[in-house]
Amino acid sequence: MTLSLCRLSTTLISLLITHTHNNKTATALSIPTTLSYISVLPPQMSWHPTYKSSKFRNVYGKAGNREQCFDGIPITRNVHDNHFCAVNAKFLAIVTETAGGGSFLVIPVNKPGRFDPHHPKVCGHQGGVLDIKWNPFTDNIIASCSEDCSVRIWEIPEGGLRRNMSKAMLELYGHSRRVGLIEWHPTCCGLLFSAGYDFKILIWNLEEGAPVKMIDCHSDVVLCMSFNTDGSLLATSCKDKHLRVIEPRSGRVLQEADCKSHRVNRVVFLGNMKRLATTGVSRWNTRQVALWDQEDLSMPIIEEEIDGLSGLLFPFYDADTHMLYLAGKGDGNIRYYEVSTEKPYLQYLMEFRSPAPQKGLGVMPKHGLDVTTCEVFRFYKLVTLKGLIEPISMIVPRRSETYQEDIYPMTASTEPAVTADEWLSGIDREPVLMSLKAGYKRPCRTAFKAPRKGWKTMVNGLDLLESIPPKTENELLRMFFRQQDELKRLRDELVQKDVRVQQLELELNNLRNAKNM
Repeated sequence: MTLSLCRLSTTLISLLITHTHNNKTATALSIPTTLSYISVLPPQMSWHPTYKSSKFRNVYGKAGNREQCFDGIPITRNVHDNHFCAVNAKFLAIVTETAGGGSFLVIPVNKPGRFDPHHPKVCGHQGGVLDIKWNPFTDNIIASCSEDCSVRIWEIPEGGLRRNMSKAMLELYGHSRRVGLIEWHPTCCGLLFSAGYDFKILIWNLEEGAPVKMIDCHSDVVLCMSFNTDGSLLATSCKDKHLRVIEPRSGRVLQEADCKSHRVNRVVFLGNMKRLATTGVSRWNTRQVALWDQEDLSMPIIEEEIDGLSGLLFPFYDADTHMLYLAGKGDGNIRYYEVSTEKPYLQYLMEFRSPAPQKGLGVMPKHGLDVTTCEVFRFYKLVTLKGLIEPISMIVPRRSETYQEDIYPMTASTEPAVTADEWLSGIDREPVLMSLKAGYKRPCRTAFKAPRKGWKTMVNGLDLLESIPPKTENELLRMFFRQQDELKRLRDELVQKDVRVQQLELELNNLRNAKNM
């Protein structure tokens, strides 16, 4: 039997060589399955699979049931490319549709259900709200930016709103056009970055209530901002089709890429891997994801086409699990990948599918996840057509009921690593880490105090409110009314000072008369 098998093997190999010599394809040979152990393929071909073993290979998405959703919410219909949603361990904030001005809701995250139409709102902006972000170190502090050219800081009371809130903790004016994007510094509680349609990025020191730095290296609107782990680098994507890595203290551009073949829309730092992930559109209008070396943006490390849809792709990165999630605006699905420093660099894992299209997505911080169910990521999906906020949990299937330390490494805590003055002086520190197993008691103190002095709009000797003239009638009206308010405030201060001067003069006269007597 062994001899006949060897003869048959020799015959097959000779036939293969003959067919190759005659320029005929070798695939015409039919090899019996009983002889599959006989290798007749070229030595460079491999039987190994294209993917590597991963503990996140079977991660699946689980949508919340009706009782876990937030229903009846008038989600904004603004077409601005943003999420219009922000989540932390206490509250869920959603930008709402209002007639005149801008407002957003703040709902306790542990109280899902049907929304009351008369629920109190945060409604201090004179224009539509374009972005909202919770302070990563204090659960009650939220920042918002608007079409009224302002950035505002709000302090939400414990338990949520009981009445409409129109008075902000801080009102920050420095942009001459609407502000479309805000980001908190990842390791400092008192620094906020804002990007406006005046092509500028302002760094606000909230302890002073004033801009301390201005980044003026963009020639068009900034589409996205992302920090590395310690906040020493800032990556931006811009409408001028350039990808930049910036040193935020000096505003110096360290790396810049002219993305002609891959038009970048969104960018995110990949933790400590010294990599960037971008989503955009190729020359053939297909959606793409690309990985870049942050120290060399001459060309991407890898580019991968996703599909031919037109919706914007939002990237979300989990530095603890090295998973990259891609969710398209108007799509119903969420794709997720595992990122590594070795080939293939980007490994497709699975896809969560849903029939309802998403307008935006909020992401729960790590300390707000349910570790008992092996939840590694949680989205809050905005479904505009239904007025619904739907939680989607990404879960690692495990049979054991014990704490899974391999999927929950030490993660960033809610304790700031540096102060605003330390960071501005050049000090960088990695985030303070915490374990999700032992739990973490967050400090109840306020992250910063509102300044007592008035607003400053001078940066590097330039008045930000007068640096760019208004282009439209609405911008001109906003600037006019803002200047009128400023004049009124200055008149009131002048009157108060005149009264104080008169009081001091009377006291001085009384003292002189007393001495003469």
